[in-house]
Amino acid sequence: MDKSLEKSLTQWLKSQQFSCGIFLKLSILCGFLNGIAIVGQAYCIARILQQVIMQNMPLQASSSEFVGLVLLLLVRAALAQVRERVSFEAGKRLRSDIRQAVLNKLVELGPVFIKGKPSGAWASLVFEQVEDLHDYYAKYVPQMMLAGFIPLLILVCVFPLNWAAGIILLATAPLIPMFMILVGMGAADASRKNVTALARLSGHFMDRLKGLQTVKLFHRGAAELSNIETASEDFRSRTMSVLRLAFLSSAVLEFFAAVSIAVLAVYFGFSYLDHLDFGHYGVGISLFTGMFVLILAPEFFQPLRDLGTHYHAKAQAVGAAETLVELLNFHVERHDTADSCQAKTLFSADSISIDAIDLEVFSVDGQRLIGPISFTLPAGQHWAIVGPSGAGKTSLLNALLGFLPYKGQLMVNQQPLSNLQLADWRRHLAWLGQDPQLFYGTVRDNVALANPLLTDSQIMTLLEKANISDFVTQHAQGLDLMISDQSAGVSVGQAQRFALARALAQPAKLFLLDEPTASLDAQSEQSVLASLQAAMQGASGLTVTHRLDDLNTMDKVLVMDKGLIVQQGHLSELQHQDGLLAQMINQQQEV
Repeated sequence: MDKSLEKSLTQWLKSQQFSCGIFLKLSILCGFLNGIAIVGQAYCIARILQQVIMQNMPLQASSSEFVGLVLLLLVRAALAQVRERVSFEAGKRLRSDIRQAVLNKLVELGPVFIKGKPSGAWASLVFEQVEDLHDYYAKYVPQMMLAGFIPLLILVCVFPLNWAAGIILLATAPLIPMFMILVGMGAADASRKNVTALARLSGHFMDRLKGLQTVKLFHRGAAELSNIETASEDFRSRTMSVLRLAFLSSAVLEFFAAVSIAVLAVYFGFSYLDHLDFGHYGVGISLFTGMFVLILAPEFFQPLRDLGTHYHAKAQAVGAAETLVELLNFHVERHDTADSCQAKTLFSADSISIDAIDLEVFSVDGQRLIGPISFTLPAGQHWAIVGPSGAGKTSLLNALLGFLPYKGQLMVNQQPLSNLQLADWRRHLAWLGQDPQLFYGTVRDNVALANPLLTDSQIMTLLEKANISDFVTQHAQGLDLMISDQSAGVSVGQAQRFALARALAQPAKLFLLDEPTASLDAQSEQSVLASLQAAMQGASGLTVTHRLDDLNTMDKVLVMDKGLIVQQGHLSELQHQDGLLAQMINQQQEV
């Protein structure tokens, strides 16, 4: 990973610490108090040994030290328990805030942006990669503070007793962070590649699982299984690379700590044998001094060893943060001329007219999809939009829904669409797409999605309008009939009519219909069209369709090709002109 990128990601991780609230500070405070308790515990043990062994005092003479030792042990256990709980709470709050920020960003970018990646990749981002941040805040950040405080506290206690022991600790301590830096150079990059491999595997697997029927029908089961195996093997190898670095880091940290403690033990051993005579400020080395220092020596390196153990959490967080930062910082360039600082106005109207003047619609990455086009949809009229695939028909509807940026003027009742509050504007819309999305839940939940206050009788009225009430009443569960994920349990035609009932649940003044009968049989198509014609009385409507048989019921037809309007007018006029619509009608009649 590029050093500047890693540095910027680390800075971003640090900037998110405020989400942890006071719990992160409490975790660090518990660590500080535990460090002080460690020194007190070492003092009590050393004092007991000095009094019993060297001064030949009875155990009763060290009763205060024994009481202090027991109390310190209990205090350390309580601090460890509290620290574990507050650390988890800090990570939990951080994950909650980051996950909410990701979901808000996805809502802001809209469905067009989300469809640019497999659903499995988004699931990996929202769940796995956000979870990867937990240990960084719950363990690594507090430990990084303790790795500086506790060794410094121990050095302050050791140097006044024996400067040689202090120098040994001080000289060997930098070896551990030096090696951590060396390991960290590869760990962050390995973790980032591991996150990428996981997202690729998740997206690949979920997409194949959703399209399992198609895979089986085209006899591609063995080939797709091989592809999943390849992606899984890539993820396994990258995971093992991360684990190898983590184990290597731990092993080397243990080695340097053991060497340092061994050097201290040798120094004190030779000092007690009178082979060494330095470091004691001229007062000799007592058993208390040697035991006190040797007991503290492992504790001196323990915070550094713990930091090394948790260092992979930083590498993991940096790897996960790259995708998160890329998403959260993703900016859709606004091409409209409205002042972004202007306050959004509420929208309310009994009818809706649309004016497009030199309108250009862009993708979320800035590619022009439509334009420039101009048209005027008067209030109460129903227009059809036709054209070959890729002409820009759906993109035009997405611009009206507020999902795509645009340039030029797009006016709603003479007000710029960019000046309206999108949530308020969408309350006046009814949208029905060619691929209806029903959610896991009951029929009642799905129909009342936009208006949870609907009564059962009102929901049944909507189902009657959508010509699907008979199916519900004939079922034993009625409105409590469960619909599984991806509309499982109902046919495509039934799902489309449930979606139509949901669209009719709000008093819409503008209907935006994107191939509403594309997946229906002839009988279901006529039923849905009849329901739509009845619901659209008095409202405006734009219908994208490939079915040219019913265009004579439309007030006007827009013919689009390659992002431009090439014809517009009533069917009776356009079908006799030498143009794209006449060609499409002839081709459909020949079929």
